[in-house]
Amino acid sequence: MKKILVLSALAAMLASGNALADTSDKKIAFSNNYAGNSWRQAMLNSYAIVTKKAVADGVVAAADIFTTADKEVPTQAAQVQNLILQGYDAIVINAASPDALNGAIKQACDAGIVVVSFDGIVTEPCAYRVVVDFKDMGRQEVEQMAKFHPEGGNLLEIRGLAGTSIDDAIHAGILEGVAAHPKFKIVGSVTGDWDQTTAQKAVATILPSLPEIVGVVDQGGDGYGAAQAFAAAGKPRPTIIMGNRQDELQWWKEQKDKDGYQTWSASIAPGVSSLAFWVAQQVLDGRTDVPHDLLVPYLAFTHDTFEAELPNIPKGGVASHEYTQEDAIAAIKANIK
Repeated sequence: MKKILVLSALAAMLASGNALADTSDKKIAFSNNYAGNSWRQAMLNSYAIVTKKAVADGVVAAADIFTTADKEVPTQAAQVQNLILQGYDAIVINAASPDALNGAIKQACDAGIVVVSFDGIVTEPCAYRVVVDFKDMGRQEVEQMAKFHPEGGNLLEIRGLAGTSIDDAIHAGILEGVAAHPKFKIVGSVTGDWDQTTAQKAVATILPSLPEIVGVVDQGGDGYGAAQAFAAAGKPRPTIIMGNRQDELQWWKEQKDKDGYQTWSASIAPGVSSLAFWVAQQVLDGRTDVPHDLLVPYLAFTHDTFEAELPNIPKGGVASHEYTQEDAIAAIKANIK
């Protein structure tokens, strides 16, 4: 009778997709193509916090981080190939391109390696993707701008890291938003690399050639830099969309305290790296019900909510959240169709 009950329990677990394997001997690598801004630093920190504990607790044998020396696709492709040769069981990747790495990703899958992409996702079907609806985020930037400027006006767009899926998706969403609100017009575009120093220099260079700007739509990490550029040029302060960085939200608070300045802030939480780790661990653990595309919400703050979060963000940091194994299991269940 006891044997029958045990077998019945095992059958029920298999039917529900629950994990049955042991991952204590599994090694997971993190391939990262860029670490040159505060979001990426927070992303790496969140991953390290969660994975060090997972290794210490014996959940996995290793969770090593590898960041390329440049932002180039061939460099990251070579890195992935090296990780295959080093015998990792899974690779978590923030990819330099949605499709240019697909050959290396397919090689990893063919070698029996689980690949989970996030933030900068890959399109290779064998990989898993932890997806944020960046296109909606870009569209929402213009929707929010329309609330502050119902009469419309000229916009400056600050783009992110060229060639990445995030940059393409947010830009596409912004264009959709402008199409839905034709009173707005994008009159200038610069590349900010999601970094306030880079963005400040780029905005300062283009400002003298632009007409009056009512708003800045961007991708995160560039709002404070844009504000500094407008101030230095003696230009009227526009409505600048923010990206959840501490320096941006602190500037927003100062402007709000001064004259009620309003804007909107949104970004993917850097801690999504830890969610990708747990998704990889769950696949290695034998889960058969993990969707290849897991949609997770982006983190947004309004005029009424951002001040409560500000004290929780370290100076120079980004609003974030470290995910647990339970969070990953819940996300998997929420995405099962």
